[in-house]
Amino acid sequence: MFTGLVEGVGEIRGSSRQAEGLRLTVTLPFPAGELVLGESVAVAGACLTVVEVTPRAAAFEVSPETLARTTLSLKKAGDRVNLERALKLGDRLGGHLVTGHVDGRGVLRERREGPEHLQLKFEMPGALSRYVIDKGSIAIDGVSLTVNTCQGTALTVNIIPHTAQVTTLGQLRVGDQVNLETDIIGKYVEKLLGLKSPDAPGVSAELLARHGFL
Repeated sequence: MFTGLVEGVGEIRGSSRQAEGLRLTVTLPFPAGELVLGESVAVAGACLTVVEVTPRAAAFEVSPETLARTTLSLKKAGDRVNLERALKLGDRLGGHLVTGHVDGRGVLRERREGPEHLQLKFEMPGALSRYVIDKGSIAIDGVSLTVNTCQGTALTVNIIPHTAQVTTLGQLRVGDQVNLETDIIGKYVEKLLGLKSPDAPGVSAELLARHGFL
């Protein structure tokens, strides 16, 4: 479990195919000695397991499922990625609950730079739009953000200068793909209410009362 508060940016040192998966080696912005084999690190928002630690880098194995859902298959040596180690019990939850289980890829469609913030507009897969709401939470490349607006398959977020500087979001260009993880709460509510298809009726007060939520 993560918070979406990125600890630093690493750099892809190398990648190599392994059967149907991929092995990524990433330089670390924090002491490598703090990592242990088998622990989880969010790499560009995807939860990966540490399989090797060297003095300045860590290696991760990426499964075929993760490659299919994320942008990690597109990464090459020299690319920068957001990194966050797993949340510890007792830590402050400054972002929101992020699992590192990426739902799919988004595409940057617009980039508007203002004097005090950067506004980014992304297109998301249609199947994800029902989990995204105005002023709700979303993780983009592992960064916890508040959704400004959500219309159809488009969502916008504002990036403050600090976030732009300490994550990879400030370097995104129109057409770039990103990893998206929607808020886990909506997924559980949908499952509990049996709303499994986009054509299912929306959530109403009557529906919530009938299922014991009110």
